[in-house]
Amino acid sequence: MEGKANLEAAIEQLQNVEKQMRLAGDVAGTKKAVTEILQLCFEAKDWKSLNDQIVLLSKKRGQLKQAVTAMVQQAMQYIDETPDLDTRVELIKTLNSVSAGKIYVEIERARLIRKLGKIKEEQGLTAEAADLMQEVAVETFGAMAKTEKIAFILEQVRLCLDRQDYVRAQILSRKISPRVFDADTSKSKKKPKEGDNVVEEAPADIPSLLELKRIYYELMIRYYSHDNDYLEICRCYKAIYEIPSVKENPAQWIPVLRKICWYLVLSPHDPMQSSLLNSTLEDKNLSEIPKFKLLLKQLVTMEVIQWTSLWNAFMDEFESEKNLLGGSLGDKAAEDLRQRIIEHNIIVVSKYYSKITVKRVAELLCLSIQEAEKHLSDMVVSKALVAKIDRPLGIVCFQVAKDSNDILNSWAMNLEKLLDLVEKSCHQIHKETMVHKAALKV
Repeated sequence: MEGKANLEAAIEQLQNVEKQMRLAGDVAGTKKAVTEILQLCFEAKDWKSLNDQIVLLSKKRGQLKQAVTAMVQQAMQYIDETPDLDTRVELIKTLNSVSAGKIYVEIERARLIRKLGKIKEEQGLTAEAADLMQEVAVETFGAMAKTEKIAFILEQVRLCLDRQDYVRAQILSRKISPRVFDADTSKSKKKPKEGDNVVEEAPADIPSLLELKRIYYELMIRYYSHDNDYLEICRCYKAIYEIPSVKENPAQWIPVLRKICWYLVLSPHDPMQSSLLNSTLEDKNLSEIPKFKLLLKQLVTMEVIQWTSLWNAFMDEFESEKNLLGGSLGDKAAEDLRQRIIEHNIIVVSKYYSKITVKRVAELLCLSIQEAEKHLSDMVVSKALVAKIDRPLGIVCFQVAKDSNDILNSWAMNLEKLLDLVEKSCHQIHKETMVHKAALKV
């Protein structure tokens, strides 16, 4: 009791000093007084008094911004020193309420909410933690370090993915531009000009920009896996593959390159997929995994691929992906792989034939006539192919109906070529006649 009375007496004395300093507008003196009051409470381990003093001092009439900032920063150092979880949560909530709506302590508030969110998540309250984190829009904080902003937004995205809120996860992920990871960190920082906002240094526990790049793309892989958007997943793995620390270590880049190959094969045929496929084939590192080089070469070669022989050759590789970086390729992956091989084969057939019977197409694709018809129809609907099926005759026509303008243009071109040839022939005849006349004269 005596200790309690002494503490109250000491606090009262410091409160008088704080009042005098505050009314005099002495920033340094007010800051010193408020931090000493908090220090006294902390040393006495009187957590209730600490919370009360924080609220009381922040509500004082005409309280200086610098004093509130110093007080919040001081009290934040005590969070990890709390004896139990309830005391910790109570202190965080007190500081949170004090800093709410105050721009000059917005960074401190963001860090407090992140701590509180982590506690909630550890208690199994993921949805509550996600809701807490979403309240803070760190992208508007001018004084917060870039890496800390990115780390905070990534934490928001992760919590949304954990609670399977994919729409909000996508909205939050768009706050980060992928170009921010390509910034040259080796360049020396410019000294801030007078009047500029001074950007704070990021805390020690915030990962580097390249580590954040990997976390970002790993989260985006999780997001795109939800919709089985194979091409976007492939592009994310491609970005991870380009990180220097990954590219220097074969134990890291081989599993990533395997994933790139798999997702390229699983992606529907389009210009972006074709471009990525050709650029991956030019990668010298691909020779380290020859089986996958062979797989990609089969896709760029205009030849029909036998599904059964391909699956037998790659089934073990497909199964072993589960134990490698990034895990399995998804529940539908094997089914989608077969679908892509069928689509490749149909494109190959369309390149070699202008007309072909459905029966023959089915034989080439090792499918039933109904299945072949279904796959052809799906490709026509998705505009991956131009074809018409004459069902009574059982014929597929891959020829594109030409526009009247195209036909006229081709006729004009042919006439131009013909006249050109006639002119060249006349010139050659005239040349020969002149040569022979000259020879007769001699």
